[in-house]
Amino acid sequence: MILKQRLDIEVENRNIIEELNSDKPDPIMVAKRYNDEYISLICALFAYGNARLIVKFLNEFDFSVLGKSEDEIKESLKDKYYRFQKSEDVIVFFIAIKRLKEKSSLEDIFYQSYKLNSNVLEGIMAIIDALQKAYPFSSQGYNFLIGKAAKLTKDGNIKEVGNSPYKRYNMFLRWMVRKDNIDMGLWTKVDKKDLILPLDTHTFKVGQKLGLLERKTYDLKSALLITEKLKEFDENDPMKYDFAIYRMGQEKIV
Repeated sequence: MILKQRLDIEVENRNIIEELNSDKPDPIMVAKRYNDEYISLICALFAYGNARLIVKFLNEFDFSVLGKSEDEIKESLKDKYYRFQKSEDVIVFFIAIKRLKEKSSLEDIFYQSYKLNSNVLEGIMAIIDALQKAYPFSSQGYNFLIGKAAKLTKDGNIKEVGNSPYKRYNMFLRWMVRKDNIDMGLWTKVDKKDLILPLDTHTFKVGQKLGLLERKTYDLKSALLITEKLKEFDENDPMKYDFAIYRMGQEKIV
């Protein structure tokens, strides 16, 4: 109970808009300016590496290009690249996003698979599949950016062991589903109790230090285990703790 009290205090202190500023940059700062699910997905999927560099890169985009022709997208992004993504990867990604945006809402794509078992992982797989079908393309950088379909068990369920935690997608879902001073809450069809912790290597270590996780392997199972632990503190909104845990690690106070 002492840990719950500590985390509850962190949540209360950090659930303020002032937590998002140039001294403590976060990709959600860019996403919130546009309040658009597709732009938010772009911000989330490029959110790996140094937070300051992520925000700097995202701020360089003119997202209005999503409403222009594919030739204009190619011209606009021909010199854009980021870490593992070459300009071709960035161009293909934006064109895939444009094509999906013109056909359907991202929430509907997600919801059609999520609603079957209230499983956000199945919804994530639906988004990955939709991106792949919108613009069939494969490269190392592009596959890293949009993610790969999860490995399945013999009976067709997503394996807990052997799959990545899908950190960037789970972070995107937190932004979309929860609504407070940090998260945007643009979606209405997904229950926040079903969210999974966006586990990265930093929150993995913080989780171990806090006693939220004993497991030593960084994978989807560890993300699910931490999520179950946080549900003991708040079963209806376990991801309210995510941003606070992330900041505690970032500021090295754990």
